[in-house]
Amino acid sequence: METHTRKLVTIVTEALVEDRLTKELEKLGVHGFTITDARGKGERGVRDAHHDFAANIRIEVICSAEVAEAVVKHLIDRYFENYAVIWFMSDVLVSRPGKF
Repeated sequence: METHTRKLVTIVTEALVEDRLTKELEKLGVHGFTITDARGKGERGVRDAHHDFAANIRIEVICSAEVAEAVVKHLIDRYFENYAVIWFMSDVLVSRPGKF
């Protein structure tokens, strides 16, 4: 089986930025993403999603290293100061590299 390495960028942030952020991700070169609801506790307290204003989402993006770097820079520049947002990145193996 032939595999190719890509980056998985996982973003956990406030649900209220979903529409804006996903449009920006596409402009940065992201071909697709998966979004799920997220709950948990962190520096800014419990995010339990019982109210829209407290809902979090988890966005997962598989992309090239170059796109991943652009995404992370964008998050830091545009979102870190005013929103609850974290990101983490790892290498993943894919079998159809053209999709990412």
